[in-house]
Amino acid sequence: MKINHVVVIGSGTMGIGIAAQLCNANIPVTLLDLKTEICEKAKKRIYESKPPLLIDKSKIDEIKIGTIDQNLDAVRKADWIVEAVVERIDIKLNLYEKILKERKKGSIISSNTSTIPLKVLSSKMSDEDKKDFCITHFFNPVRYMGLLEIVKESFNDLDKINFLKNFCEENLGKQVIICKDTPGFLGNRVGVYAIQVAMTEAIKMELSVDESDALYGRPMGLPKIGAFGLYDLIGIDLMADVLKSFLKELPTSDVFHEVAKEIPLITHLIKNGYTGRK
Repeated sequence: MKINHVVVIGSGTMGIGIAAQLCNANIPVTLLDLKTEICEKAKKRIYESKPPLLIDKSKIDEIKIGTIDQNLDAVRKADWIVEAVVERIDIKLNLYEKILKERKKGSIISSNTSTIPLKVLSSKMSDEDKKDFCITHFFNPVRYMGLLEIVKESFNDLDKINFLKNFCEENLGKQVIICKDTPGFLGNRVGVYAIQVAMTEAIKMELSVDESDALYGRPMGLPKIGAFGLYDLIGIDLMADVLKSFLKELPTSDVFHEVAKEIPLITHLIKNGYTGRK
């Protein structure tokens, strides 16, 4: 098997990052979203991104664009289809139904979800389709963050999982770990909990945002951006969705519930349209 063409569906922060990294690796890629204007704006974001997502900005037009309604037939020639749409199960399941009708036999389909279980996303798929479906959880910004989690279940074709792992390591420069289908997988199960602890403790101690991020950064061997800064970069609204997913999937006895309660500051920001730099 070879990956000669990839379709990325969803041109948000993660979608454009994945598309740009594929372009960096000289892999033909098509980026789809609801409207052409959305994809055009996404290409502009890639071109103007700081730090740059593209190694060579002159390659921007090598990323082809289209709409899900009119250009989904692009998946017919794709060897790998990456879904990177909003973290809503109903939207994802509806999209998979359309993809499975169009895709070529044997192609790999993956979701970039950060918390939704693989067993939930594949719940309406046939056993044959499930073999080709997994989670490829990239981290933001995709070009610079080395980690990639591939989440598998017992129904997966292990040869394809290993092939995808090797492809992402050799072509996309990723350090790939294969995870079981547990809530939050590995990175977010540990990372999101740590961020929530940092934020809730900072609020209890009445620290300012700057004070908190200065402490929860380089002095602790972590990136200097800190917990609040990381919330801002990931997307405050996205983090709220991630927390809801954790609270739904984890038993009430899990300590995560103690630090994932609604924070008034975060609720106020989202309500007033402040959702982060992303």
